[in-house]
Amino acid sequence: MNKPAGKGNACERALTIIRPPQRQHGSVMIKFLLRFIGLCLLATGFVFLVYDGTKSIANHDVIYTKVVDVWAIIDQNSLNLVQSWLKQKAAWAWDPYLQRAFDLPAWVVIGIVAIILTLLGRKKKPLIGYARD
Repeated sequence: MNKPAGKGNACERALTIIRPPQRQHGSVMIKFLLRFIGLCLLATGFVFLVYDGTKSIANHDVIYTKVVDVWAIIDQNSLNLVQSWLKQKAAWAWDPYLQRAFDLPAWVVIGIVAIILTLLGRKKKPLIGYARD
């Protein structure tokens, strides 16, 4: 009969609604991994926040664990390598900016990295009423 171009019958439209389009499994796995690492880091940041809070309450002063201290506990050699590389490559930014970044509270830096990873790995919102490829 005379159908407009691109329009199928009701059965074809029903099948396209029931059967979702095939996804690439690689991007789904990467997004899952980014979300998982982000949530683990968010939990770690919360642990550091509670730890610093209890230390501050006990000492009646604001005390926080610095990024440098945490990194030195994990791996002192990589900390020294990164600091020396930054001093060579970005000497103009080392003293005013980068050195202060290493002195930030660990829970802030871990939280920011966790939020970025979680946002990168988030699922797409489903569009209501539209087909998505």
